[in-house]
Amino acid sequence: MSEASQNFTNPEPPLAFALPLLFCPLLVLAWIYGGVVLILAPAFGYVIISIVDFIIGENRKNEMDVTNDTSRYKLILFAWPLIQFFLLIGSLISICWFQHLTVVEAVILMLVQGMITGAVGITFAHELMHQKTKLERFLADVLMAMAFYGHFRTEHVFVHHRYVGTKKDAVTARFNESFYTFFLRVIPQCLISAWSVEAQKLAAKNKSTFSMSNPFYTYAALASLFVLLSFIIGGTYGITLFFIQALIAILHLEVVNYIEHYGLSRKKISENKYEPTKPHHSWNANHAASNLLLINLQKHSDHHAKPAKTYPMLSAYGEESAPQLPFGYPIMVVFSLIPFLWRRVMNPKVIKWREQFYPEVKEWKGLS
Repeated sequence: MSEASQNFTNPEPPLAFALPLLFCPLLVLAWIYGGVVLILAPAFGYVIISIVDFIIGENRKNEMDVTNDTSRYKLILFAWPLIQFFLLIGSLISICWFQHLTVVEAVILMLVQGMITGAVGITFAHELMHQKTKLERFLADVLMAMAFYGHFRTEHVFVHHRYVGTKKDAVTARFNESFYTFFLRVIPQCLISAWSVEAQKLAAKNKSTFSMSNPFYTYAALASLFVLLSFIIGGTYGITLFFIQALIAILHLEVVNYIEHYGLSRKKISENKYEPTKPHHSWNANHAASNLLLINLQKHSDHHAKPAKTYPMLSAYGEESAPQLPFGYPIMVVFSLIPFLWRRVMNPKVIKWREQFYPEVKEWKGLS
């Protein structure tokens, strides 16, 4: 019996997943005081959460009943787009209207804003884009527009989940590939693949690629709205600040993509068919505090095995079923930015994964 089918209990209460709300007062304090207060939000997200991870360890409990009503868990998802709008606009106003922050402080503030947009906003968008209702998918689009990265919804849902662990998936990081090479590769590839998918979907309906049914119009309109608001608030300076935070948000998204599938592959069983996606095709992390902050995003093995599962119901797979990250995402993000350290930590784990799940492969050249 796999570890994901043991230790059944009720999921954590909805309030436990409200941990990201603590970023709000920390950012507001940064608006007011600047200076050293600017580091409070990243210190919370990276340092304090990692310390608490070490103290309380992993949470390997799993849901008691997948039919549980999870509607209360959506409250934070529905509220966050408005909260993030307030934070983003508030950051721009505090810089451009009050002018009490130096240019350096202003840039640092937008770097922190970008961290929140990426680590929280895009994580929530990821959950929303997997839901069935148009409202939830629209809220995902709003959050992604604040990062100027709307096409991610198309790419993630229709490309990544279909081709994860294969060479057809740009965001499956290759073995020995550094994050910096990965980042420069995926930015254009994901945009191209997303556009191609939408064109194919429209063609199947006998519609033009430029039909108004193409969601790229929505992505562009929402992104343009935030650029316009940034201009109204601060002119070209406001736009520059907006793009600084958007870049940091995208970096947070793609560094997590890099971590989640680094070096893992699915087996090709015929010319155009791969084995089903299984828990061992994603890196998993059951660290308790960082999973609360990231609404169980680190339980990525179960997410890819069962994409329809909502975040509170994701199972905590053990090492017998899925490869395990040594730390939660906050620490792994730092490791990924230092290529020699990342390879030293992760390459032996990839080799162990190959031996555990594909012992029949004697001369490894990738399974995909």
